[in-house]
Amino acid sequence: MGYAMSRLEAESELCDGGNTIPEPGSSKRASNSLFKLDHEIAQVTKLKSSPHKQLAELVPGMHKSSVSTVKMLVGREANYSARGRFSAADRCHMLSRYLPVNGPWLVDQMSTRAYVSQFSADGSLFVAGFQGSYIRIYNVEKGWKVQKNILAKSLRWTVTDTSLSPDQRHLEYVPVIFSDGDYVLPLFVWVYASMSPIVHIVDAGSAETESLANVTEFHDGLDFSSSGDGGYSFGIFSVKFSTDGRELVAGSNDDSIYVYDLEQNKLSLRILAHTSDVNTVCFADESGHLIFSGSDDNLCKVWDRRCFIARGKPAGVLSGHLEGITFIDSHGDGRYFISNGKDQTIKLWDIRKMAPNATSYSGLRNYEWDYRWMDYPYEARDLKHPCDQSVATYKGHSVLRTLIRCYFSPAYSTGQKYIYTGSHDSCVYIYDLVTGELVALLQHHKSPVRDCSWHPYYPMLVSSSWDGDVVKWEFPGNGEAQVPSTKKRIRRRQFY
Repeated sequence: MGYAMSRLEAESELCDGGNTIPEPGSSKRASNSLFKLDHEIAQVTKLKSSPHKQLAELVPGMHKSSVSTVKMLVGREANYSARGRFSAADRCHMLSRYLPVNGPWLVDQMSTRAYVSQFSADGSLFVAGFQGSYIRIYNVEKGWKVQKNILAKSLRWTVTDTSLSPDQRHLEYVPVIFSDGDYVLPLFVWVYASMSPIVHIVDAGSAETESLANVTEFHDGLDFSSSGDGGYSFGIFSVKFSTDGRELVAGSNDDSIYVYDLEQNKLSLRILAHTSDVNTVCFADESGHLIFSGSDDNLCKVWDRRCFIARGKPAGVLSGHLEGITFIDSHGDGRYFISNGKDQTIKLWDIRKMAPNATSYSGLRNYEWDYRWMDYPYEARDLKHPCDQSVATYKGHSVLRTLIRCYFSPAYSTGQKYIYTGSHDSCVYIYDLVTGELVALLQHHKSPVRDCSWHPYYPMLVSSSWDGDVVKWEFPGNGEAQVPSTKKRIRRRQFY
C-alpha cells in the first residue's frame, strides 16, 4: 500500500477549495475555525430550516438559532407570525430536531447480504434487495407487511439496484455478476444488475404477492446494449427513473451513460462518458435535462442534453476526489449534489464551479490500491486534491468493499439540513450539512451498511447491511421491543 505522499502534500496548498470535517475521535474538532461552509447553500439551508423571526424572538432580549417546540406552538397560537400557521421552514425547524436515532426495530432478517433499501417517494412502500435474486416490497402503512416477494430474473450474484417509478407501479431491476478469478466484484444499483445489459420491469401494483420471474408474473426486459446483442461482458451499475417516469438513465462498466425512452421502448442516447466504470448516475432535477455521473476515474461530470456540442462532451467536470466515486445524490435543484468516494469522503458540489474539462489526478499512488480488500491508508485520509472544486468535504465514515451510498435528508421534514450515509464500519453516519458536525451515529449492524433510507415525511430511517438485517430507527419509537444488542440469529428466512 505504498503512496507517493510528498508530491500531493506539496501541491495541496496550491488550489485547495474544499473544507474538511475531522473524523469522530480525532483530536481535531469540527468548529468554525476548522469548518465553515461559507457558501450560498448554507444560507439556503438555513432559510429552509429556520423559524420565522417573530417566533425566534419570543423571549425579549434573546435570540436563539434553535427555538423549542413549545415556544413555537405558543407563538403560532398567539399568531406572532401574523399568518396563523407554521411555514415550511417552521415545520422543518421543529421536525429536524427529532432525529431517527431510537431503536433499532427489526424489519426483516435474512440469511444473505442486503444491498438495497429505499422508500418510495410518498413513503408508503419500502424496497429491499438481497444477494440471491430476492427483492421484497414492504407496505409501510400496513405494519411492514411484505406486499410483493420478487424472485429476480437472470441473476448470477446479487440484487444490486432497484428503482421504483414515480407512480409506484413499476419496479426496475438489473441482474449483476462481476468476477475476477475466484473473487466476485460487487456492484450496486437501484435496479438489479448482472453482467447483462437487460433491465427488468416488475409491476409493483399487481395483486400477486409471489412474483417469480416469468412463472407467476412476466418481467419485461429492456435491452440497454447499443448493439442489441446482449453481450455478456456488458453490465449496468446504476439505474434511475426520471421524475416523470418516462425515461431511465443508467451507468455501465463500458464507461458509458445510457438513456432509455420507456414510451418509445428503445435506447435513445449513449454517451461515452468516462475513462472507467460509471458507478453512479442520476437526473439533476425534475426537468430531466441535466444528468450527474460519477466514475472510477475519480471525476464527477455534468451532462446537459439540450446542448451536446460534441459526442461525449460534458457541460462540465468536477474534480476533488482522490479515488473512485461510489454514489451521487442530487439536491433536486439542478445545482447542488453530493458524492461518496472511495477516498473515504463525501463531497458537496456546486455545478457553477465546474470546469470545462479535467483529467483524473493520479499523483497520489505509486502502488495499486484496491478498496475491495485493502484498508485505506491512514496517512492518506488527510490528503487533498491539489485543485479540489468541491464546496465542502465530510469525513468519518468508511467506504470499502462495496459501493456505499449517501443522501441528503428529506426536504419536507428537515429542509435537507443533513447528509447521511452507510459505512463499512457497520454504522450509519448523519452529518450536519452546514456545520459539518457528526450529529448522530447509529450502531447496530455487524457488517458493512451499504444502503440506508430516510422516510420522506416522518423521523424514520431504515438501514440494510451485509449481516442480512434490515432495521428501522425512529423518533421517539413505536413501543415495540428493540433488537437486542447481542442478538442471536435465530429468525432467518431461508430460500432454496
